[in-house]
Amino acid sequence: MQTELLDFVSKFGLLTPAEATEIARNIPVRLFKKGTYLLREGEIAQACYFVLTGCVRQYRLLDGVEKTTAFFTEEQAVVDFNSYANQVPSRFYMVCTEDCLLIEGNLNHEQAMYHQFPKLVAITRDMMEQNLGQMQDELATFTTLSPEERYKHLQRHRPVLLQRVPQHQIASYLGVTPESLSRIRKRLSTKT
Repeated sequence: MQTELLDFVSKFGLLTPAEATEIARNIPVRLFKKGTYLLREGEIAQACYFVLTGCVRQYRLLDGVEKTTAFFTEEQAVVDFNSYANQVPSRFYMVCTEDCLLIEGNLNHEQAMYHQFPKLVAITRDMMEQNLGQMQDELATFTTLSPEERYKHLQRHRPVLLQRVPQHQIASYLGVTPESLSRIRKRLSTKT
């Protein structure tokens, strides 16, 4: 587990090899089995995560129906920011859709790490800015495109999800029924 973390931490040119090794030793990495819930609606998020390997699905229950709102894969943060930062109940469920190797942090541990390794502040900020930019682009894209265009966008930008995630969850994420997704896929396959 520490090898994956060291590889990831070493990617940032800000750290010396010794710093990267020391940080990797001090950051908790955990293996979560497929089906493990990291957070449930109504709970207050006590931890934040970062995906080294695996996939985490975020969803809401609306009238008893699961509505997928996000998938988090390698090198993405997994956290309900509102719940975590403000210590309020979450509106989301977050569940591992595969076995996941995750960095796990909490507010106290983060502050201690930032104090011990000040360069981590800049690295974390860069990662959060990239994450926020991706989320804004994704939201804008999804609100302006038709379901078929959303699917094509997903094919272009996150094709691995189509292989790793059950189709009914992809359909939910795209805002369509599984039957509609099947028709979209059939239409697109006849166009090529």
